[in-house]
Amino acid sequence: MSSGVEVPLTHISSRDNPLIKELRKLSQDSTAYRKQGRVWLEGDHLCRAALARGLKPALAVFSESFWPLANTEWAHVAIKNIVISDALLPEISGLESPARMGFVMELPAQAELLTHTASVILDRVQDAGNVGSILRSAAAFGFAQVIALKGTAALWSPKVLRAGMGAHFGLRLVESIEPAALAALQVPIVVTSSHHGSFLHQQAIPMPCAWAMGHEGQGVSDDLMARASLKVRIDQPGGEESLNVAAAAAICLYSSSLTR
Repeated sequence: MSSGVEVPLTHISSRDNPLIKELRKLSQDSTAYRKQGRVWLEGDHLCRAALARGLKPALAVFSESFWPLANTEWAHVAIKNIVISDALLPEISGLESPARMGFVMELPAQAELLTHTASVILDRVQDAGNVGSILRSAAAFGFAQVIALKGTAALWSPKVLRAGMGAHFGLRLVESIEPAALAALQVPIVVTSSHHGSFLHQQAIPMPCAWAMGHEGQGVSDDLMARASLKVRIDQPGGEESLNVAAAAAICLYSSSLTR
């Protein structure tokens, strides 16, 4: 992976170092990325996913014990390399077992809403694990744009990033959108409901479309329901009242992918 260009290297051993303080916030504060304009990717899986999409990290951070091994594979992928003492790993980690490496990436500029693209609308989905899982399903089934309405969990938060498993880097993410902005969409909005509409497996789903996934407890808002061109239900022969929103999203997006 060597580029033949020497990458600057800095060693850090103090927990009071400004970079350590910055990484501490990025790893533990779900919205710190908005203020800092940077994102912390912890662990080699997320780092590899970013590189696979052609992204170049601003910083690559390695533990002191891992650096001798990392130097052979990762030394030239970032603009600058940082080596920190192993004792500092818990300071910059959101994991129970801190990873030995991570990247600092510049936060992508807020994307403009594409009006004709197959999309997923997140309507106040609160749980970071659900949001990350839905992003994975969107990327897997060809929905290139995710529109997060205000009140939805922060898309670039550490927990959503981990749950997304790299899906972020293959999607167009439009965050903190007011519901009124959805009027610009030129694709039909499809919503799921526990009590209204035809069963999904009996309904022809238009493609491209924008699937709307609602709040875990309250579902899709009345405003968004009124904007929907189509309402569908997921048949549950086992008799359960409802599905987890991430599970419902995976079923709906997969069903849509079959109509391509």
